[in-house]
Order: sequence, then C-alpha cells, then structure tokens
Amino acid sequence: MSSNVGLSTPRGSGTSGYVQRNLSHLKPRDAVAPYPKDFDSIRHRQRQPDKEILAHDKAREIEIKVFDLRDRLEDEGVDEEEIEVQTEALRKKLTTDSNNAKPSARGLKPHQVHELAKAKIEESEKLRRALGIREDYEEGSHWRKQEERLRDSVVDKGRE
Repeated sequence: MSSNVGLSTPRGSGTSGYVQRNLSHLKPRDAVAPYPKDFDSIRHRQRQPDKEILAHDKAREIEIKVFDLRDRLEDEGVDEEEIEVQTEALRKKLTTDSNNAKPSARGLKPHQVHELAKAKIEESEKLRRALGIREDYEEGSHWRKQEERLRDSVVDKGRE
C-alpha cells in the first residue's frame, strides 16, 4: 500500500485489499439553483409541432394503404398496368381526403407528439376565440394594470 490508502494488510479483512473509487458518491453541485428565479423566463411556452414530420406521417399513412391495395391486387393476379392505375387513383383520393379532413385528437397515441401538439394548439386557439381573449394577451397583465392604477392614485393623493 502506498500513501496510507486502504488497509495496511488485507489479512483477516475478507477482502483482497484492492482500493477503488466510490462511483456512487455524488459530488456537491455549485450553489446555482436548479430553476430560474425570474418568473418571466419560466412562462409557459407551447411546444410547436414540426410540419415536416406531420407531412411525412400523413404521406406514410397514405402509402401504407396504397401498398396494401397493391399487394392485394398482385395476389389476385391483376395486370401491372391496372395495378398502377388503381393505386394512383387511390393515392389521389386519399390525398384529397386527408387535405379536406378535420383533424381529431381522439385517435392519437401518446407517441404521436407532434400530432398531439398540433391538436393542443388548435384546441387552445378554439378556446381563446370562444372566450374572446385577444391574441396579444399576456398572462398577468391585469394585475400589472391594477398595480399601475394603484400607484397613480397614491401619487395623485400625495400631490393633494
């Protein structure tokens, strides 16, 4: 053993005497708070969906249905040109249907994060319009206006 580390002799200790680091020891962090103290910076921001991912998922669903039709027609022994005509017709029909269809959040699964985010934004927008809330409304602005009025009244009373 060197530098007075570990056991002077491993005899009778039931160990080999090998000294190793304690990897489960957590070093103390800096004195920085784990969250910001500025409440304006922690204001809720809604996650924006990625439009490319939404378009990709929509196209993927269409292509899955087209592939199923193609596979079924090939099993039935239909001519290749007829398969192409039917698959193109189905693809066009599904594309127009998906563009005209209203999105519904009911059938979404938890892993469909971007679809859920889009549905949540649409729901919030619908609620905002129903309640008559302006688009430029800032949370807590009512209290600020009230404080300003109170300060103005105190200043006015101080002048009198």
